[in-house]
Order: sequence, then C-alpha cells, then structure tokens
Amino acid sequence: MNAKVCLQKLKNVGVLAFATVDEYGNPQVRNISAIHYEPEAMYFFTARGKDFCKELLSDDRVQILGYTRYKEMIRLTAKAVPVPKDTQKQWIDTIFSEQPYLSNVYPGDTRSIGIVFEIRDAEIEYFHLGVNPIFRESYVMGFGNITLKGYEITDACIGCGKCARNCPQKCIMKGKPFVIQQEHCLHCGNCYENCPVKAIGKRC
Repeated sequence: MNAKVCLQKLKNVGVLAFATVDEYGNPQVRNISAIHYEPEAMYFFTARGKDFCKELLSDDRVQILGYTRYKEMIRLTAKAVPVPKDTQKQWIDTIFSEQPYLSNVYPGDTRSIGIVFEIRDAEIEYFHLGVNPIFRESYVMGFGNITLKGYEITDACIGCGKCARNCPQKCIMKGKPFVIQQEHCLHCGNCYENCPVKAIGKRC
C-alpha cells in the first residue's frame, strides 16, 4: 500500500465526502464526484458561487473521506489551492470530459462559473476494518506531513499485561515496556483506560 494506491482506491469509490469549516466555525460536509486524478495529485470542480468554494478560498484546509466496499477507510488531509487562471479551462474541460453528467448540471458555457482546485501535498490515512487484525498506515503525498495518533506505552509500565488483555485487536506485545503494534491499533483507548499505573499516553 502507498499514496498512489490510495488515490486509485478513492477514484474507484467515485463520490467522496469533503469537509470544510464555514465562516462561523461550523463543520460542513458535502459529497463531490467532479474529480480528476493524477498519479500524485487530485483536482476537483465546484462553482464559484457555492459556499463550498467560499470556504476553501477563505480557509484552504480540507479533509476528504472515502470508504470502499471492502471496509477500507481512506482519509486525505490537505490544502486545496485554485489552479492558475490560465489553466482553469484546461482542467474544467478535463473534468467535464471524464464526468459526462456535469454537462447536464452546467450545460454549454455555464461551466465557466466553475473553479478547479488542486491538491498535491497531503497526509493520507489508510484504515482497513475488513481484515483481522485491522490494519492502518499513513502516507504522504508530495510535501505532506504525517500526524502521530493513537497511544504508546511508556517506561512507567510495570508489565502487568492488563493492557494486552483488554485490547480488542490483541495488538499489544509483551516487553519492557509492553509495545503497541501501531499498524493494528484501533486507537480506541481501552488500554489507556485499563492501565493501573497510567503508563499509557497519547502519541504526539
């Protein structure tokens, strides 16, 4: 698995959920399918008059979520930037040629009301719930950064094994200290809540 494969999986999903924040700080989510994929980038179309566009122009942060039929969750965290003005028509025409339904939504020259955003630098989180144990991993696209998440066991561990016994994925291995196999961790916090000496903390 890598970033390119994750992009291909998102392409196969087709309709993705895009999350932004509005001018009042409220979360906003909408489904977008007007997307073009490159091996190391993605482009998407929206209309300039839509709140979605205004939110991106005001705060370029966006999270994109896709869920496959195989119980794979792929989350992309990035900044969306408008493509240069002199290439807008090229990208609009490309997206419309790949998504014929758009010509029904924006017939003829009305497509000119649109704007195309580019995502090139991103963090991609892959989370597969359809296997046992579950599998998760993070990748970067371009100059994206990976944010550490989940839990880790510190040297305060007394080796009682209560964390391992309470792990739903059995991904905590005996050691000094015990060790969480991060690629199989649910991030559920059950180990954290059951540790008698508070030896488990959030990764950061």
